[in-house]
Amino acid sequence: MQEVTWQSVVPQFSNVEQQIENYSALTAMTPCALQPRLTNSIQRLVHEVHFPRLLLVTAPDVHDYLSIVKDIVANKLPSTDMPVVVAENFDETQLFGAVYPTNEDVTMSRSVEGLLHKANGGVLLISLTGVISQPNIWSRLKHVLCTGNLPWKSAKPDTYCELPNPSELSVRLIVIGDRSLMNDFEDGEPELHGLGIYTEYEPDMLLTPESVDDYLSVLKGFQSSYGVKPLTSGAVKRVMQAGVRFTEDQDRMPLCPLWIQSLLREADYQAKGDSVTEDDVQQAISEKYYRESYLPLRAVDDIHKGQVFIDTRGEHIGQVNGLTVVEMPGHPMAYGEPARISCVVHFGDGDISDVERKVDLAGNIHAKGMMIMQAFVSAALDLDEPLPYAASIVFEQSYCEVDGDSASLAELCAFVSALAQQPINQSIAITGAVDQFGRVQAVGGINEKIEGFYHICENRGLTGSQGVILPKTNLNALCLSNDVATAIREGQFHLWAIEDVEEAFPLITGLRFSGDKEQPEEKLAQEEQEEQEETLLDKIAERIEAFHHGEHRHISLISKLKSWLLH
Repeated sequence: MQEVTWQSVVPQFSNVEQQIENYSALTAMTPCALQPRLTNSIQRLVHEVHFPRLLLVTAPDVHDYLSIVKDIVANKLPSTDMPVVVAENFDETQLFGAVYPTNEDVTMSRSVEGLLHKANGGVLLISLTGVISQPNIWSRLKHVLCTGNLPWKSAKPDTYCELPNPSELSVRLIVIGDRSLMNDFEDGEPELHGLGIYTEYEPDMLLTPESVDDYLSVLKGFQSSYGVKPLTSGAVKRVMQAGVRFTEDQDRMPLCPLWIQSLLREADYQAKGDSVTEDDVQQAISEKYYRESYLPLRAVDDIHKGQVFIDTRGEHIGQVNGLTVVEMPGHPMAYGEPARISCVVHFGDGDISDVERKVDLAGNIHAKGMMIMQAFVSAALDLDEPLPYAASIVFEQSYCEVDGDSASLAELCAFVSALAQQPINQSIAITGAVDQFGRVQAVGGINEKIEGFYHICENRGLTGSQGVILPKTNLNALCLSNDVATAIREGQFHLWAIEDVEEAFPLITGLRFSGDKEQPEEKLAQEEQEEQEETLLDKIAERIEAFHHGEHRHISLISKLKSWLLH
């Protein structure tokens, strides 16, 4: 178990501090410099050999991405005479052209060329959304790619007119669409990848001392292209911290032009001087949160008023604060919210009932996490016969579907607490997935989850003992808001990073799960002062033993009546 320091919850970029300070002296670069796979694929597409004819690029098919791809194509063309045409919003006529009959003579007609004719001898960039939404387009495009000629069609099929001979075209085609659209496209065209090649726009990059100058130069390129005021070194560092929050990885920086544009222009709006400062970037982030915070603040208010029960003090048996991320349809921001997970144990055959799954309010990943958790418990108890108790685990006051395995550690803690009749400290929330060997695995949305619980504790008053248990493998994803970092620095809020489930139990119950795993040094020192410490497994074993000896066995009403009649 490792208590996380406040310096670790916000990336400081100490290894690249000097390069950040030198930002103003860097030369601006285009995003092409950080897209080696995309650049390599385009270079093959535009080669004089002219093979392949089709390039599939996974990226959002919006103007910003199309413009970046167009710039890369323009830089790699072997001849400046080769046209580059972008088809973003189009219909069949605009793309392929059409023949229009004249009013005076039906034998006369007028041909109007389309975007494909304009791209003849060069490259056509086309939005996949437009292709999929108009089924006839792809069949004609595929014919052009395979044969090199485009038959004309009349703009008015119900009116006769003379059609000219098919146009001979030599076009290289780049189809751009996001991953879900690309999947739908491939399902309809299973031989698609045999016709062309595939690549994607890389949404982020690994940040190292060797690559940081390139990233900062590209950031400066975005700043210049968007007409944003110069960034100070402090502003650059704050943008990079926001980038870590976006990628959920302290070693990776985002390359999404939409995200960068939104943040830089918002910061430029906040800037009152000749440059964008760190405070301007922070104000831009705060203003964005303010605009989008109605639902998160309503959730905090519901808990504060007691409409949703969440305890942040005291102890309860079989009850734990889990952490969830809420993604509301139509709302741009995912936010964290604690969830009360409870477990009750009763006489039974050892089955652990997942209420969410039984009522179809849980997804397959959640069900998988529950099964893995049950497997770990069964192996840890190492019983020769079935457990004489059954359990029921539920997300209290949850009325929508729950999915993901990030609550499996919390569910495990609730179950062990109910089985051992040992209370759980409600001032600590838990998130993490577990495997069958008890190792704690990383989860998504870690920053939102921590902040969601912090805001509840802050609303009720910080006690200095509240905090969150999280997987150690999530430490590299931390980028918390300033108020949480300040609370951690002042000792008002805590984070504990763990690698194994056994590290969680001393924190939340005061007892170890078993005596098998090595404990922290302070725990070992405590053990030296005590002859023998009871564990949670000991308490569970005692309860099972008491049941088998009949000391606490439940006597039903029917059994009581039979006994009374016999006597």
